Amino acid sequence: MSILGSTNIPNKWYWAFKYVLVGPLLRVWNRPEVEHLERIPDKGAAILPSNHQAVMDSFYFPLVCKRQLTFPAKSEYFTNTSFVGKLQKWFFTSVGQVPIERGSADAGDQLLEAATEVLEREDLFGIYPEGTRSPDGRVYKGKTGMARIALQTGVQVIPVAMIGTRKANPIGSWIPRPAKVRMRIGEPIDPRAFVLEQGLDPESYEATRYLTDHVMHTLADLAGEEYVDVYAADVKAALEAGRGYPEGV
Repeated sequence: MSILGSTNIPNKWYWAFKYVLVGPLLRVWNRPEVEHLERIPDKGAAILPSNHQAVMDSFYFPLVCKRQLTFPAKSEYFTNTSFVGKLQKWFFTSVGQVPIERGSADAGDQLLEAATEVLEREDLFGIYPEGTRSPDGRVYKGKTGMARIALQTGVQVIPVAMIGTRKANPIGSWIPRPAKVRMRIGEPIDPRAFVLEQGLDPESYEATRYLTDHVMHTLADLAGEEYVDVYAADVKAALEAGRGYPEGV
């Protein structure tokens, strides 16, 4: 068996970044720890929703996860023609991440199609239901794309809480700071069984909203952070416009 096959990582660039180019430095610099890694199955498909604290969330959990993850990435990472943009495109393409045009009318369908392709390969699909990084470390209301994928595919959902990554990689920073990073993995959720237990039709919007809210509250509990029932993007827009936090937030 090759070294690539023995680590459940078929993409050689993903393997190289994890074990040679970036991973060893982050292990020393940020000393990542993970609780309940055994809840991630050794094989088979799973959806891994996470709270989003920092750009490098997508580095830290793959660093400790024994299997390769695929994340949806905003299309700007693949279309920017600047020098940095070309580097971003090369990186995200080489490690097998998939572009999603977030502002398009069919962004939800793009996400569903991309996720279904990954899950049909029996791989792991990582996603940030908040849709953007938290502006202050709290866990914000999730968008329902994750739940839609889970209910349509029937694939188990395994929450992954990121803890301390905001301190290690503050918004606007390029070089990580030597702050300790931790991750805590929750109990797997059977999406269809869960909503049926609540008396909800798995095909309904009510079911996707209920499952999404449950996952976000679970992530807040796992991370030890407050849950905010407002979209992070709306809070960011208000802050950038100089209006401050919306009332009640």
